Amino acid sequence: MYPKNTWYVACTPDEIDGRPLGRQICGEKIVFYRGADGKPAAVEDFCPHRGAPLSLGFVRDGQLVCGYHGLEMGCEGKVLSMPGQRVRGFPCIRSYPVEQRYGFIWVWTGESELADPALIHHLEWADNPEWAYGGGLYHIQCDYRLMIDNLMDLTHETYVHASSIGQKEIDEAAVHTRVEGEQVITSRYMENIMAPPFWRAALRANGLADDVPVDRWQICRFTPPSHVLIEVGVAHAGKGGYDAAPEHKAASIVVDFITPESATSHWYFWGMARNFKPEDQELTATIRTGQGKIFGEDQEMLELQQANLLRHPERKLLMLNIDAGGVQSRRVIDQWLQQERKV
Repeated sequence: MYPKNTWYVACTPDEIDGRPLGRQICGEKIVFYRGADGKPAAVEDFCPHRGAPLSLGFVRDGQLVCGYHGLEMGCEGKVLSMPGQRVRGFPCIRSYPVEQRYGFIWVWTGESELADPALIHHLEWADNPEWAYGGGLYHIQCDYRLMIDNLMDLTHETYVHASSIGQKEIDEAAVHTRVEGEQVITSRYMENIMAPPFWRAALRANGLADDVPVDRWQICRFTPPSHVLIEVGVAHAGKGGYDAAPEHKAASIVVDFITPESATSHWYFWGMARNFKPEDQELTATIRTGQGKIFGEDQEMLELQQANLLRHPERKLLMLNIDAGGVQSRRVIDQWLQQERKV
């Protein structure tokens, strides 16, 4: 269903500031918190005393304290103490490798000895002051692969997002899909069109005219286990399109980290990184609000799609040329799953 020997985004740093966070990832109940050194830690969300969720407890002096009977748990899953009790014979619980990087807390849900921080997906914009980022989190009740399908085929924008980023020219432009190693790339280019509302606003925000024809691009890149980064933008027509100089365009990277929770649910960390007016926090907030509304429209569609698929498991879905990005991405995931079975 989902690879485990890999890094997933578990949460954002603010979610574990001063308190533990319980979250299910890849079927594993995990509690995240900050240890005595301030670094993130993750252990099973299970107290070895009576099975209570440790996430209902609290953090004291960097130690996780069970909120039921006060058992104190160490970052490595070993019981440290408990009021009025000797804990030498208490069983350990599982701990998980975690890393804080690029503004996220990452977790490895598979075999701990295989966890290499160097394998965390590189985000070239995350530590670059010339870029700004704003995003959020949705808890979505559908198979994480349906979200990947959705992001690797942006044809749906014409219909699901008609009031913001959708336009008929998306349907009319050919989509191209290619595979480079384990990365799947779909691309679509539209020339000499009028920008939709979201991109008209982006042009204005970058000090550009919004009432003239533009060239528009969408380049979706899937990287296993479930990351999709999408280069999007518009440039005044005839200025070079995707390759136009910065003074002629508004461009961004749509960031999508899709973390499986169960067979029919996932955590969706969404956002947008841009390299124009990075210092403008008000603009970041405005874009975040607009993007959040767009992804909220996806949520409704995907959750009802999942309900239909559960209702009719015997029905096969059609695979058209526009579905190639999702189909190829699923093949990569399947290859990862097959490899894990061999380990």
